[in-house]
Amino acid sequence: MKQPSLFFPLLLIIVGGLWFLNSMDWFPATASIVAALFFIAGCLILLLDGINKQSIVQGPLLMYVGVAVYLIEHENAARSPLFAAGMIFAGCLMLIARSHAISPKYPKKK
Repeated sequence: MKQPSLFFPLLLIIVGGLWFLNSMDWFPATASIVAALFFIAGCLILLLDGINKQSIVQGPLLMYVGVAVYLIEHENAARSPLFAAGMIFAGCLMLIARSHAISPKYPKKK
C-alpha cells in the first residue's frame, strides 16, 4: 500500500505558520530573509561542494549579494557603488577560478 504524500500537510503547516507569524507581526522583514538566504546558500555551496572552479565564484558571490541586499534595505546604502563593487568582485573571482591551483568540479577521466 502506497503511503500518502507529505507534501500537502507540510505545505499547510508552513503556510499557516508563516501566516500566523505575519499576522502577529513576529515575521522579520522580507529583505532580511532574502539576504540571509543568499548568504546561507553561498556558505552551503562552499561547504557542500568544496573549493572548485565553480564554487569559488558562486559561493562568495551569493554571500556578497546577501550582504548587499542587507545593506541596501537596512543601512540605506547606495545601490550604484554596491553594484559596481559586485561587478569588480565577480571579475576577480572569475580570474581566481582560472588558476591551475583550483581544481575543476569534475576532474578529467584518464
